[in-house]
Amino acid sequence: MDNTFQHIDPSQIESLAGGDTEFIKEMAEIFLEQINEFVTNMSSYLQEKDWEKLAREAHTAKSSAMTFGMEGTGTLLKNIQLECEAGKLNDVPKMVEDAISQLKAATPEVKKLK
Repeated sequence: MDNTFQHIDPSQIESLAGGDTEFIKEMAEIFLEQINEFVTNMSSYLQEKDWEKLAREAHTAKSSAMTFGMEGTGTLLKNIQLECEAGKLNDVPKMVEDAISQLKAATPEVKKLK
């Protein structure tokens, strides 16, 4: 694996693409747009204490993160979803902050795939 990647594992998207570089570029484009949306939405839902929407957003973000081999981020997002759904909210703000910083850190690496 290319060691210039610390936040994503391109092998996941590469195996999905089966050698189709256009597919990888397209998926990278979509993910980059989504990252901004996830960050904005999760921040808003956290501020508004809208746990149901935050759980849904974390669930959606998890799928995208996993597509780019972001295992740790995916697990974190799944935990945000589960904690929100269970009403166990003590750790949620810190978890959201961590997830947002991981998604932002992945942005330059995803751009390299385009």
